[in-house]
Amino acid sequence: MKVLVIGGGGREHAICWKLNQSPHVTQIFCAPGNAGIAEIATCVAIIPNDIQRLAELAIVQKIDLTIVGMDEPLSCGIVDYFKSKGLRIFGPTQNASKLEWSKYFAKEFMLRFNIPTAPYACFDRREFAVAYAKSQSPPIVVKADGLALGKGVTIAQSFEEAKTAIHDCFDGKFGNAGQKVVIEEFMKGQEVSIFAICDGADAAMLVSAQDYKRLNDGDTGPNTGGMGAYAPVPFATPELLGKIKEEIILPTLHGMKQEGNPYHGILYCGLMITEEGIPKVIEFNSRLGDPETQVVLPLLDEDLFEICWAVTEGALGKYKDGLHRLGGAALCVVIASEGYPYSYKKGIPIDFHKLNEPVEVVSGQNPKALESILKAKGIIFHSGTARDADGKLVSNSGRVLSVTALADSLIDAQVLAYKLCERIDFEGKIYRKDIGDKGMV
Repeated sequence: MKVLVIGGGGREHAICWKLNQSPHVTQIFCAPGNAGIAEIATCVAIIPNDIQRLAELAIVQKIDLTIVGMDEPLSCGIVDYFKSKGLRIFGPTQNASKLEWSKYFAKEFMLRFNIPTAPYACFDRREFAVAYAKSQSPPIVVKADGLALGKGVTIAQSFEEAKTAIHDCFDGKFGNAGQKVVIEEFMKGQEVSIFAICDGADAAMLVSAQDYKRLNDGDTGPNTGGMGAYAPVPFATPELLGKIKEEIILPTLHGMKQEGNPYHGILYCGLMITEEGIPKVIEFNSRLGDPETQVVLPLLDEDLFEICWAVTEGALGKYKDGLHRLGGAALCVVIASEGYPYSYKKGIPIDFHKLNEPVEVVSGQNPKALESILKAKGIIFHSGTARDADGKLVSNSGRVLSVTALADSLIDAQVLAYKLCERIDFEGKIYRKDIGDKGMV
């Protein structure tokens, strides 16, 4: 089978890496891909929103299955267009993916089907939004209604900060995404990312994960596309996961089907587990998350191609007893360029030559823990890289690399991931030093 993956970041590299392990897959294409993906797939310079050219590529290359990694092509109707051309594609339709590309729609949908979420109000005029924010007690959550590359959410600690966030939306900081704003009540608790593979009627859940959205240690600094993640999450017990499926995932599938938009593909549920232990939806996404994919897929002990194919056949029932996963833990640290998420340099040379050096023996370290670390695996997923005119690897985006480590325990995975980060050299590299700490409290 030939597979086409749409996107070019760390998430898509992880998808291609996992597909490459399938005995069913003979060739992988990726549009547009990156320098890391090019090592295992044929990268094609087509932007993800050029749906017509992507369909032409799929027809010419006789692609058997297309997997959409990114949100924007879904919001533009890539699934609808491919299906109209008789092409098999994994992902929700434009109307179904509205759960992600309109936060207002998602909130109204959850209200209609009694899916737990934070109280909210939505506005398309700034003066009304500002007046409402003034009536609320901080912290106040301000969200751009549309897609904003993970940067359209502000947790304002004061009315003045909320007012600035509202003006940013209406002044075009996030493009058309800010034409409406959703203002929510702030929820306290612990966050968890849950990914459900859906065939319109049923769902199979991947391992739980927790991501780190803020730029700096201690969850400070601006929101980013994600600075790291780990899996599994200790408090996401089988009982809690069962509750999430029964009270959030299945009612969502039922509601979408009832309204004429059956949901096929990945349903990402960004959840807050409140202090009372109640799971509530922060947001829905209509695809795998980044960087959660870089920890979730390495722990998946199943054939990703077979799962995606089953969804397109409406045959997810074979996974009704759950998806098998590997033991242990996975942790991902995102290495970014200095200045991200604002202005940053591109074309900075990246040096991997130190990666092959052996793991150092740390004085006083538990021998069993050291043995576990030495047996662990590290995977470097490329988030934003390219080759320069001389063929050398260089940075090509704000987030450059996703350094993933697998080990018997979370602490061992953390140690290995940071040892790998230390051995990757490029000018101005930045990364958080506390990824995984929440899972060890």
